[in-house]
Amino acid sequence: MGSRRIAILGAGISGLCTAIALKRAGIHSFTIYEKSDKLGGTWYDNSYPGAACDVPSPLYSFSFEPNPDWSRMFSPQPEIQRYLAGCAEKYGLLPHIRFGTEVAAASFDEAAGTWRLRTAAGESLEADVVVSGTGQLNRPHVPDLPGLGDFEGAQFHSARWDHGHDLSGENVVVVGNGASAIQFIPQIAPQVKRLTILQRSANWVIPRQDFAFSERAKQRFRRFPVLLRMLRWFVYWQLELRFFGFFRDSWLSRRLERGAREYLEATIPDPALREVLTPDYPIGCKRILISDDYYQSLCRENVEVVTSPIERVVPGGVRTADGRVHPADTLIFATGFETTSFLAPIQVEGLGGRKLEEEWREGAEAYLGVAVAGFPNLFLLYGPNTNLGHNSIIFMIECQVGYVVQCIRELFARDLPWLDVRREAQTRYNAELQRALAKTAWAAGCSSWYKTASGKVTNNWSGFTVDYWRRTLHPRFADFRKGSGLEL
Repeated sequence: MGSRRIAILGAGISGLCTAIALKRAGIHSFTIYEKSDKLGGTWYDNSYPGAACDVPSPLYSFSFEPNPDWSRMFSPQPEIQRYLAGCAEKYGLLPHIRFGTEVAAASFDEAAGTWRLRTAAGESLEADVVVSGTGQLNRPHVPDLPGLGDFEGAQFHSARWDHGHDLSGENVVVVGNGASAIQFIPQIAPQVKRLTILQRSANWVIPRQDFAFSERAKQRFRRFPVLLRMLRWFVYWQLELRFFGFFRDSWLSRRLERGAREYLEATIPDPALREVLTPDYPIGCKRILISDDYYQSLCRENVEVVTSPIERVVPGGVRTADGRVHPADTLIFATGFETTSFLAPIQVEGLGGRKLEEEWREGAEAYLGVAVAGFPNLFLLYGPNTNLGHNSIIFMIECQVGYVVQCIRELFARDLPWLDVRREAQTRYNAELQRALAKTAWAAGCSSWYKTASGKVTNNWSGFTVDYWRRTLHPRFADFRKGSGLEL
């Protein structure tokens, strides 16, 4: 089994996990197309100072490949990238990866039951199945600020950090204060002359409580793997129960918010700065941030948090609406990613020439976040409504990969031209999903990367991860149709 061709887009966590699962299933006819020159996905791109995971290390790893050698409870970026590279080498994936190959377009040939792919370099490729592992956090968002082209200093996004540029003694302006900013700001604040943080809205921040694993602990994990397995499950259930905190006005959400306020008051002595850093929306509506040193870095004499909106960028800095000009030698964008467009900028055409971007004009949606009606043999990983606010995305990805591999085995074993999820099944699933999401903090009245400008939550899963695991354990093939037009 496995002579038919499978194209995997991206050599990040999703793509590597899929490739390993396919090999375990005896399917070797796959190629991973990676636009970068190294694997790792977001953990290759995001190499800014202080980059680290906000999910504990024992859980932020593949269940089938535990790592007893994590240096800390919250892994730094270089370790995660090395871990993924080690997995690729161990499972023999490197010969399957084509680096420097960005897929720019994909169209489905219904008669042939084949996906026609075109790379950014103009090369034509074919595949019977396409698995997208591009995820939600791969396209840096840089706001279109007036005057940006006139800026005379250095500028870059945190996900494209310029490691060759020395910030020592410079005036630096950071646009944004999200998950990336709170990690690199404490790292660069002691180096720069002056650091100005342009904050659009405050974030809820709770302590990370990070610590290093001792050599003795690592030795025990290596000698007794069951200890690491037990720690993984302990962390999983600890985080899983936190979902109760994402129900609107729940007891746990009130407790979380009270704890975040206490942390703010304990670390920020200046009442005026505390007021600036206090969010005006319920906790959980936006991503809850974790840090042990962000607030402390804001108390430095050379750091200022500015809440006046940006008016325009000028050659020597940024002018805000209050008329002040904030001098800048370097401008750093910590403005996140284009999260709600998912596969974009890949142009995807399915049955009858329908375009995925048109299908998703009112907000992306998919069946289980994995399949989209009218786009046969296309499977999404970390797709619409599969992001989490409380647990490890790797758990979700493993659920999706198991589901997708079962679909591929069904295709191959029964020699089906294609599988296409029924539109009614997709509509029914998403109606249920949105009803559940309406009860959560994410649907509250704040803007966040979890939802579209119109307010539709397109990124987050609506419940406990154990429920998603149950739903994806075995495909319900009655919810699919096959290429001949006959029903499964």
